[in-house]
Amino acid sequence: MSVELEMLRAAQEGDRDACQQVILENSGLIWSIVRRYYGRGVEAEDLYQLGCMGFLKAVQGFDFGYGTCFSTYAVPKIAGEIRRFLRDDGIVKVGRSIRERAQMIYGARERLRQELGREPLLSELSEATGLSAEEIAQTDLATEVPESLQQETGDGLTLEGVLGTDAPEESLVERIALREAIDRLPEKEKVTILLRYFKSLTQEQTARVLGVSQVQVSRLERRGLMRLRESFEL
Repeated sequence: MSVELEMLRAAQEGDRDACQQVILENSGLIWSIVRRYYGRGVEAEDLYQLGCMGFLKAVQGFDFGYGTCFSTYAVPKIAGEIRRFLRDDGIVKVGRSIRERAQMIYGARERLRQELGREPLLSELSEATGLSAEEIAQTDLATEVPESLQQETGDGLTLEGVLGTDAPEESLVERIALREAIDRLPEKEKVTILLRYFKSLTQEQTARVLGVSQVQVSRLERRGLMRLRESFEL
């Protein structure tokens, strides 16, 4: 076992010196996440302390036998702790209207699944809710964040594989920026990426939902992924 993992294990077992050491050694990673939340009405040092709390939760919950890089596991915990505080403290909110819209979309989608015996077309979901395709996509994006770049679609693809970074810290920061990049895509490409990578639908299933051909889905997905790749290469 590497020295780093030995230190993590000691910290997990309650060694205070080890806890301080791993925080010190990972302060750059913590700050890289903290900087994403500047300008939200909370001092940087306070955000850093929240990040450290999330980091220590990651230490406590890390499974050494799973084979995942610790930093990959830690970043969602760090970011989640900060987001939870900002949300609960009332600084960053998912507005009531968005929450209500999300519930309406969820209810309509489940009802149509039962009635139709398949995924509802976007046009059918739009008609059932009175919302545009853009509003449905934006609501899904606002309330459902990808957990990991390693999450697979129905075809076994991953966003990590698409973005192609080998540096763990870079991929972790990219995970946080991913939602923003997707939100900037043209509407049809955004909805396609949402269905393929957030809902894990195959191209065929996505085509049925959008009411287009599988070839069109393939083109939309390819264009969307190309735009995402370009945004991460800037």
